[in-house]
Amino acid sequence: EVQLVESGGGLVQAGGSLRLSCAASGFTIDDYTIGWFRQAPGKEREGVSCISSSDGSTYYADSVKGRFTISYDNAKNTVCLQMNSLKPEDTAAYYCGATTTVGPPRGDPDEYDYWGQGTQVTVSS
Repeated sequence: EVQLVESGGGLVQAGGSLRLSCAASGFTIDDYTIGWFRQAPGKEREGVSCISSSDGSTYYADSVKGRFTISYDNAKNTVCLQMNSLKPEDTAAYYCGATTTVGPPRGDPDEYDYWGQGTQVTVSS
């Protein structure tokens, strides 16, 4: 059974950092593209950052470029999202997703087949 479990969310002040982890089980992340998405109340789910298993290419939303970094930890079958210089507008529930869609990752949630249950990130001003 494919499972994704997010961890690392929490409450942080603006300018602070958090590191999210997405632990995969039931499959090997080497065979998938893994993405991080977020959804704030009343808003649609949006792509934050994704990493392709085939070539390591990445996608970052313009709003997080230079502040967030996505990475694989193959030994742990985990994908991490390092979030620095957090802003109040980063507040949302963060989800990781997995897809076998090939090609450059684009951060489109419709392409993702499997989802975790999410972890809340709250950034106070």
